[in-house]
Amino acid sequence: MKPAEVSTPSDREVLVKRSFDAPVNLVWQAYTDPVLMRRWLTAMPGWTMPVCEMTTKVGGTYRWRWRNSNSGQEFGFFGEMLEVEWHAKIVHTQIYDPGDGAFGSMGDEPTIITVTFNETNGITNVATSIKYASQADRDAAISTGMTDGMEMSYQALDGALAG
Repeated sequence: MKPAEVSTPSDREVLVKRSFDAPVNLVWQAYTDPVLMRRWLTAMPGWTMPVCEMTTKVGGTYRWRWRNSNSGQEFGFFGEMLEVEWHAKIVHTQIYDPGDGAFGSMGDEPTIITVTFNETNGITNVATSIKYASQADRDAAISTGMTDGMEMSYQALDGALAG
């Protein structure tokens, strides 16, 4: 599949669009099953995901944490599910946990993540809207190489879906 398309529709938002050669039910499962998420969401070389906990229902919570195998640096995210439409949409808050400060600060206010899933002819199109509390928070997140890391993970997801 083509690499993710990244845009900044507003001064507080990042929009990432990516297609996967798989039906929506499989892509949805990869996004909502912690065991499967660990297979693709750790695509950055040298990183593992020792914590991947989530309850995908309105009011459910999640906690994700990554660790660099070489340096021991850690960071993560946590939040609450605000909206869940099975096989179609997930909206959740996201609060950055800087761990040991490896990636600096990205603000203290929650980010709102909206992920939509739309299947056409066996191809699932995923759009991820990331709305930050401020432009400074958005710019800090972008400066970490976030979207490059997302594409590495998406490539790992391509492989997991093919298998």
